[in-house]
Amino acid sequence: MSASCDLVRTQKIAVRGTTFSYREFGAQSAVPLILMTHFRASMDNWDPLLLDLIGRERTVIAFDNKGVASSEGTTPETYGAMADDAANFIAALGYMQVDVLGFSIGGAIAQQMLFNHTQLIRKCILAASMPPGGKGILASRPEIAAVATKEVVELNDFLILFFENSALSQQAGRDYLQRRSARTIDAEPATTSQTMEAQGKARAAWAAMDVAQGVTDLKSVKQPVLVANGSNDVMISNPYSFSLYQSLPNAQLILYPDSGHGFLFQYPELFAAHLSIFLNGVSA
Repeated sequence: MSASCDLVRTQKIAVRGTTFSYREFGAQSAVPLILMTHFRASMDNWDPLLLDLIGRERTVIAFDNKGVASSEGTTPETYGAMADDAANFIAALGYMQVDVLGFSIGGAIAQQMLFNHTQLIRKCILAASMPPGGKGILASRPEIAAVATKEVVELNDFLILFFENSALSQQAGRDYLQRRSARTIDAEPATTSQTMEAQGKARAAWAAMDVAQGVTDLKSVKQPVLVANGSNDVMISNPYSFSLYQSLPNAQLILYPDSGHGFLFQYPELFAAHLSIFLNGVSA
């Protein structure tokens, strides 16, 4: 599993009657890192440079959750159901314990896994995420929400949604888009309107949850958690990252300068180094 993630073929696995698509790559490790991505995204939305850096040290598994892109089924309308599907997928691969990187709505799914599938997760990274009861993208400026929910998202829309309005950040965004377009095998289909609508309903339900109960749930998490975001996330504002950090008993917080929702694609080398320190460190 040492090949670049751009060269790794998509695999299929049947999970309770539904076929899931995934890619497994990187160095062999007993505990793999599971990737859960953002709103309307497929496996192809990850930055290959970031994934190859992470894969130098550990097994990395990217997948399309139920109903997303090339995975079969219907996308559920709650993060809890998405977390159950992710847990079933991991169990089907034969892993008893994993690390999880949840980006954006993937971070909300990861939180539900921490609440409901506690023993499955060793360590967790919440990137550009929001706690239960956080308004997140629902509180975005109307023009931002309009771009995020366009029927067809164009590559340049990522520069608006994921990167800061500065010359350096915008160039980093263009570099990310160029890296992302390099893959030539097993390209993913676009996610469907059903997935967008279902994920939108899940996001609305998450935002409507009781804040106090959300804090109670987060305070029950015993695993080490790395919370990270850009300095000016127009999708999910970084005060929500601070709220996660305050509520999680064993958390670290990193905010990256001159960056937004896609900070991990703007700073792939730095984020990979921070992730390595976190995952390789001794748990408190």
